[in-house]
Amino acid sequence: MSQNRKNILLVLLTAGALLTGFLCCLLMPDREFSFSERRKLAAMPAFSAESILSGEFAEDFETYTQDQFPVRDGFRRLKALTETYLLGKLDNNGLYLAQGHLSKLDYPMNEEMLDYAAERFRYLYDTYLAGKNMNIYLSVIPDKNYFLAPQSGRPSYNYEALVSCMLEKADYMKYIDLFSVLSLDDYYRTDSHWRQEKLLPAAEHLAGAMGVELPPVDYAENRLDTPFYGVYSGQSALPVRPDTIVCLTGGAIDGCTVTGWGSGKAETLPMYNMDMARGRDPYELFLSGSQPVITIENPDAVSDRELIIFRDSYASSLAPLLVGAWSKITLVDIRYVQSAVLDRFVDFEAQDVLFLYSSTLLNNSLALR
Repeated sequence: MSQNRKNILLVLLTAGALLTGFLCCLLMPDREFSFSERRKLAAMPAFSAESILSGEFAEDFETYTQDQFPVRDGFRRLKALTETYLLGKLDNNGLYLAQGHLSKLDYPMNEEMLDYAAERFRYLYDTYLAGKNMNIYLSVIPDKNYFLAPQSGRPSYNYEALVSCMLEKADYMKYIDLFSVLSLDDYYRTDSHWRQEKLLPAAEHLAGAMGVELPPVDYAENRLDTPFYGVYSGQSALPVRPDTIVCLTGGAIDGCTVTGWGSGKAETLPMYNMDMARGRDPYELFLSGSQPVITIENPDAVSDRELIIFRDSYASSLAPLLVGAWSKITLVDIRYVQSAVLDRFVDFEAQDVLFLYSSTLLNNSLALR
């Protein structure tokens, strides 16, 4: 074949590939949601003279084409594999694989975010807790970078400094250390959260530090029959072996009544929501996921002590393991309810109070209301 024919063939193949891509973009319906990344995808921006002149249309259209590109997930995986294994980059868009675990960089420590979290906690203290017969505690849950980053050469902040900073700003709380009772194995490999079946030592440690003892329970392990690909799995686009979600039953867990206010009014919830286990984020099976306020009442409690937990999503899988020691546990997530209206849902009297938050949320705290 002559060089001229080779050049013509190359041009035709290139033009064919471009035409095929264009037709796919034109004919394929837009996707509203990426299940792998767990986020909404950009829609076609509205066309107007104003948006054209301001440059807004061009920016939004670029985002739209990136989100709706044909075979997008395949190209994302190719990029992740290339940057991780061929180019040897330490992370791909802030996500990395080390010791079989996927994790997300959270660096550097942001003291402004710690200030904001402390400000929200101070408001709760001044408004609802001060001057009452309450024992108030703070416990910080380390993210996986605490275990992974130093050994793998990734940057991480000083976690002791983060805790010290929070305690300095919230000197009305007694600190309960969880760093010493947790390990990397207590977390899902493909997700940010911890594994319920590994949390009994942490639950016993927290309860003991608050002056109560959890009754011994022979828990049954209930394994989901569907694989769990956590949030980091889709975001990283790296091929990884899925996790298995296990939820524990037995003891006081089986006899508790769970009430949530996610719909704006009180409704009975299951301790483990198996419909959500088959949804976009199976971790939401624990206490039905994002709820502003939840109460768990134990009719067989050996005392009338109550516990209030100001929390993020980590407490959803931990709280069921604490029910044996308190007659009522109230979980409050001020990402989903304004702090100013909490007295509509919670009677603040003489409870134990635990502020239980992940280091990730404290270092990125703007969602707290």
